[in-house]
Amino acid sequence: MTTHPEADAHGTAAVVATTTAAGRAGPEPMLLYLIKQVELAVRSHLDDLLRPAGLTALQYTALTVLERHRDLSAAQLARNSFVTAQSMADMITALEGRGLIERHRDQADRRRLVVALTAAGRGLLDRYRDPVRALEATMIAGLSEAEIRDLRRSLHACHANLAAAPG
Repeated sequence: MTTHPEADAHGTAAVVATTTAAGRAGPEPMLLYLIKQVELAVRSHLDDLLRPAGLTALQYTALTVLERHRDLSAAQLARNSFVTAQSMADMITALEGRGLIERHRDQADRRRLVVALTAAGRGLLDRYRDPVRALEATMIAGLSEAEIRDLRRSLHACHANLAAAPG
């Protein structure tokens, strides 16, 4: 079994062994892989949590983006919600049909059509705020406040690095 030295919360070197799916020792998985595993687990749990409301995790994400940013174009909403423009067009149609969002002309530029959250959309987000927070609490259970701050800071740094990289 392969071991890797790793510093614990007190800076003391600890030994971490890694094991492959077949039970053999192996190298640590890439961070890209671990991040994707977390993303898929979160999405699965969110889908289960939101199913009674008839929402997907991606639709919920779009609604939370609109809660934070008023009057976005469909393209802006797609970029901030991590979906393609085509997927967003379908999502907007579905969410608008349910009365959770509305489209209207931008007050600053009447040629531009923007999307906004409705009162019903805000109400739905309010109903799911505590269950989603509980899911996040489950995800970070066992981490200290300092580890949570470090994780948040590290993830922001990773995102900034990739946003600045040519690509």
